[in-house]
Amino acid sequence: MYAIIATGGKQYRVQEGDTIKVEKLVAEAGQTIEFDQILAVSDENGMKVGTPTVAGAAVKATVVDHGKNKKVIIFKYKAKKDSRKKRGHRQPYTAVMINSITL
Repeated sequence: MYAIIATGGKQYRVQEGDTIKVEKLVAEAGQTIEFDQILAVSDENGMKVGTPTVAGAAVKATVVDHGKNKKVIIFKYKAKKDSRKKRGHRQPYTAVMINSITL
């Protein structure tokens, strides 16, 4: 059984037991959260696709920890102008472990 959830402007395909990194959430480590924007759910009976979400479906997860992703380097360069800018960015994330998927 798997589900496609939407959080933080992105979509994730999750199964029970998966650990995923999502955009930073306001929750403490060890706290249980529930995702209610379920776009699709697949189980042994087939696939249910929502319009836009599946009614009554929920995904429960536990917050594992918070952190920052690997650094992304932004390098701007203009040829023949002696112009260079180097910047870096580390996006904060929340790691969550999927506990259950319910319809």
